Amino acid sequence: MWESTGPAVQVLGALPSLAAAGTLVWAVARPRAAVRQRLGRLARPTTVWAALSLTTSFALPKAGFDSGWKLAESAVLLLLLAVVTRWSPLRELKSALPLTALAVALWPLPLMDSESFLESIGIATFWLLPVAAALVAGAYPRRQELRRRSAVAEARSAQRLQLSRDLHDFVAHDISGIVVQAQAARFVASTDPSHTVLALERIEKAGLSALAAMDRTVQMLHGPEAPTTEPLPDVSRLPSLISDFTSAGATEAHLDLPPLATEALSREAGSAAYRIVLEALTNIRRHAPDAPRATVTFTPTATTVEIRVTNDRGARPAPARRRAWRGGLGLPALTEHAQALGGTLSAGPHGDGGWQLTAVLPATLPKETS
Repeated sequence: MWESTGPAVQVLGALPSLAAAGTLVWAVARPRAAVRQRLGRLARPTTVWAALSLTTSFALPKAGFDSGWKLAESAVLLLLLAVVTRWSPLRELKSALPLTALAVALWPLPLMDSESFLESIGIATFWLLPVAAALVAGAYPRRQELRRRSAVAEARSAQRLQLSRDLHDFVAHDISGIVVQAQAARFVASTDPSHTVLALERIEKAGLSALAAMDRTVQMLHGPEAPTTEPLPDVSRLPSLISDFTSAGATEAHLDLPPLATEALSREAGSAAYRIVLEALTNIRRHAPDAPRATVTFTPTATTVEIRVTNDRGARPAPARRRAWRGGLGLPALTEHAQALGGTLSAGPHGDGGWQLTAVLPATLPKETS
């Protein structure tokens, strides 16, 4: 090892400190938008300065200003390590971390003339503590940023799924109504033109409703800065839905909705109830278009509201192709939604070839009626 403390040797001993400090100045002395990008590129320079620090620590132990200079050098390396841990890619951090830790942990050893092996281990271990602190200082905000990004990604995924369910629940009902009206108009066009005109009016109404649902979905995609849109329908819209369903096909639908059930359902549960009835009626139109009767019954209890949608058997079975087609988002998605609210949903055969959907949603009865 060199014992000289001449000017050239002092410059060499100070080189790692000056280079590391200059690297930090280079990274931060930029417009704010460019600082983060440069901070992410400090891993390789930090690796070089740590290797140079190790070299000068053992090759020039008496260079520069002895322990004071090396202590300042270690402080700069620790700061660089924290920055690299926070901003640099992991593959580059893997190369910078070991050398920087060694440079900080081993710098006092060449300055001590008589120490045992155990003392050397103790000194190196002690100087690993600030290395761990630098790692924590950089890793904690990095982990928080990753968690934030993960939460944003999950929220976006949930929003996309919710939007797809909105389109399925509302647009599929309107489209199925258009199909039914078009089929009816085709059969009576030559014998009853007035019925055809009525069917075209209903097709227009259903088409406008589908366009409104798609417009609402597109506006929601624009984010929170989008203009306020019409809230999702709730049970107050069910009478209109039942009336439109009856007038659009061969099935006569009846609604039994006590005022107590409407008051007991929260806004979210009311919206879910509307969707459940909408999906049930859509399935009746799709799979039993000529069923003579369908009933929608709301039954309030002390803590829940039971929704029961039942349809009779159609005069003719639905085609096998339609039976096999499941849609993919309707009842399974509504079942998950009901369970998320603390309720249940089930569907299955009923009576002589009919079908029944039953949902139970949590509710709170008004205090004056409890």
